Amino acid sequence: MSCKTLTAAVVMLMFTAGCSVFERVAYRPDINQGNYLSAADVAKIHTSMTKQQVAYTLGTSMMKDPFGSNTWYYIFRREPAHDAVSQQTLTLTFNSSDILTHIDNKPTLKGPSTSQ
Repeated sequence: MSCKTLTAAVVMLMFTAGCSVFERVAYRPDINQGNYLSAADVAKIHTSMTKQQVAYTLGTSMMKDPFGSNTWYYIFRREPAHDAVSQQTLTLTFNSSDILTHIDNKPTLKGPSTSQ
């Protein structure tokens, strides 16, 4: 079998295999969005801190409660090039005196990656 025939056979095989063969070949950048917080950053906060202390330690939150300013959300979403999407959500709740009363650090959620 000549080199040209072999090359043509490989190309035809790739085309008949469908687009899934090319999905891993095509470049897709990693997409990171939101507030990245390391475990060391989260360990620095504790209940009874003020809003100013939390903002100084963690930075500005991604979202605040739309019906008031007593809940802050630090959300980090990572979409690796060809892997599953993951999301980390840290929810901080303050009382009416702007003192941190509750910390909810949800574990990383993994779901199937969506290709577009």
